[in-house]
Amino acid sequence: MAALPPDDFDLLAPHLQRMSFGPDAVLVRMEEQFEHVYFPISGVVAFLVEMSDGHTVASTLMGSEGAVGALSVLSSLRSPVTATAYVAGSALRIPSSKLKYAFEQSAAVKHVLRLHLGTQLLQLQNVAACNAVHPVECRMARWLLELHDRVAGDVIQLTQEALAQLLGVRRTTVTLTMNKLRGAGCIKPDRRGLLNIERTQLEGIACECYGVMRGRIDRMCSQELSCEAGGNGKVSMRPSEA
Repeated sequence: MAALPPDDFDLLAPHLQRMSFGPDAVLVRMEEQFEHVYFPISGVVAFLVEMSDGHTVASTLMGSEGAVGALSVLSSLRSPVTATAYVAGSALRIPSSKLKYAFEQSAAVKHVLRLHLGTQLLQLQNVAACNAVHPVECRMARWLLELHDRVAGDVIQLTQEALAQLLGVRRTTVTLTMNKLRGAGCIKPDRRGLLNIERTQLEGIACECYGVMRGRIDRMCSQELSCEAGGNGKVSMRPSEA
């Protein structure tokens, strides 16, 4: 929303409602209709895929850069994932019907939402490739860096269940992997479930996927938003809490 010109943002503003969510809050469940779209201001939301055998695996993370439920502007299909908060925060919520109307009326809204969906697809492709070829400790380091990008400070509260969902492994594997990262000085966990992130050390352990994906997304957004701003590299910005 920060990239929208004022007139286009005004199509959304009357319908935005601020709300807060705690850890483990479910914003939308798999197979539910998209009633609302959420623009996180703070916190982290995970997109979870529920398997028929009961396992739940995370596919992507989202923070203030995205919109939970944005797919509703393109399709009336039910949600393919469950969106669950991993880190508590707040969001601006809008009825999906109102966002779809703005999407149909505004070229700028359409451009920004399509760009967002493109970055989500890029992340999904990257995670699929990373899961196939990289060892679990490198993947955990990547996920922790992605979480760190989306929170304030260096302390993250995260359960072993959430880490197991991110990695697609059993909790025993999570424990072993956490011990390796702690031994390498990457994290300092405590009994309250808090992880103190040592970013420099984590970046040394993480696979190249973290840097590659972040670079691609930054270039995609910079190029697309510069074009939308008229080719001068400037984008009309407004605070995300407006």
